[in-house]
Amino acid sequence: MSLPAAFVSVILIWSTTPLAIKWSALGVGFSFAVLSRMAVGTVVCAVLLALLGAEFPLHRRAWQAYLVSGLSMFGAMALTYWSSQFVSSGMISVLFGLSPLLTSLGAAMWLKEEVTASKLTGMLLGLFGLFLVFRGGLGLGAGAGSGVAALFVAVLLQSLGLVWLKRIGDDSPPLATTLGSLIVALPLFFAAWWLADGHLPAALPQRAVAATMYLGVFGSVLGFALYYYMIKHMEAGHIALITLITPVLALLLGHGLNNEAVLPQVWLGTASILSGLCLHRWGAQWLAYVRVRGR
Repeated sequence: MSLPAAFVSVILIWSTTPLAIKWSALGVGFSFAVLSRMAVGTVVCAVLLALLGAEFPLHRRAWQAYLVSGLSMFGAMALTYWSSQFVSSGMISVLFGLSPLLTSLGAAMWLKEEVTASKLTGMLLGLFGLFLVFRGGLGLGAGAGSGVAALFVAVLLQSLGLVWLKRIGDDSPPLATTLGSLIVALPLFFAAWWLADGHLPAALPQRAVAATMYLGVFGSVLGFALYYYMIKHMEAGHIALITLITPVLALLLGHGLNNEAVLPQVWLGTASILSGLCLHRWGAQWLAYVRVRGR
């Protein structure tokens, strides 16, 4: 696949994933929905790994990566699916737009990476945007505030998991890491479903089945594979554009296809988060350019 096609595909997958999460839980419950998605993803990933003849490393560092990624995946996805009962699909995407900022903060604390003034300002703008989104969420019905709080914890778990993976430094193939993570997480999702519900749905709505299959194949496997492919072959600045586009597209899709209300505070919070991402990613380059032009 060409890089432009991969870039557009990841944007489309990440923009539609939050709405698919909400649709996959219709009539079946959030715990069964996430369990089904991960089961489909595990089977698809295992089949792809076998067909491609890719290696599935079992050394110590690989298992450390599988364990960290699997635990992070379980915590983040379980909270995301639970919160989807109370918040819009667009808001899910907006909150996950904070991931690069939180990952950078975790890298500064754990990996001693430098935090410049522009990065710090970008983080503060992102937090201000989170505050606005939270305020907007309070006006979207009962439980929305708790849903936004749970989403923030989900994003935090995913971000810290990425930092921990970087610290481990495993070089296993991305598809193998994805499968290993799913193998670790799947029993936890089964236990969560058993404790939260434990009953098979009486009926499976067609929309829920289609959304689950879409998430299992595209959201859990293809999206990650294409993302890792771009990391290897595309500049980081171009990849960062994805996190600027997907929240806005997700808000528009949720509003247009699912009749989700988007309050002004949520739009302002989204703009603040995206501005923080821009400043965090390109602030140093912009400042250097201004200094050169001013001479």
